[in-house]
Amino acid sequence: MFGKLLLLFIFVPIVELGIFMSLADTISLPVTLGIIILTGFLGAYLAKQQGGLALRNLKQAITGGKLPHEEATDGVLILIASSVLLTPGFLTDGIGFALLIPQVRGVIRGRLAEYLKKRVSVSTNFPSTTEVDEPEGLKQAKGRVIDID
Repeated sequence: MFGKLLLLFIFVPIVELGIFMSLADTISLPVTLGIIILTGFLGAYLAKQQGGLALRNLKQAITGGKLPHEEATDGVLILIASSVLLTPGFLTDGIGFALLIPQVRGVIRGRLAEYLKKRVSVSTNFPSTTEVDEPEGLKQAKGRVIDID
């Protein structure tokens, strides 16, 4: 895992720098910088809008008694989108804008669920009352009725 993250943190900035330099040569440095600044503002606006919607959906699911796993996953994906949109660069902006599209998040949510089903095991085996040591006072009080009048 560490090796993959190390490669990611080395590879992505190199690719971003290459795209930045190529685009600056093609359309000029000021225009390239303007695009980066514009995408930063646009990304912040869209992330705020999508984050508010995700939070509202999360609250509705909770008040409706529904397990809010999809809404919580959307919130995490929007948080990731916001963080990569804050990183200057075209590759990271593309990933961030893609994560702000609900249909893209739905595909990622589905793949994440498949991955977690293979990796995570949930157990609901709770001990029965006969397997649990009862407090001494409860053992003595069983079967007695105390009438307080």
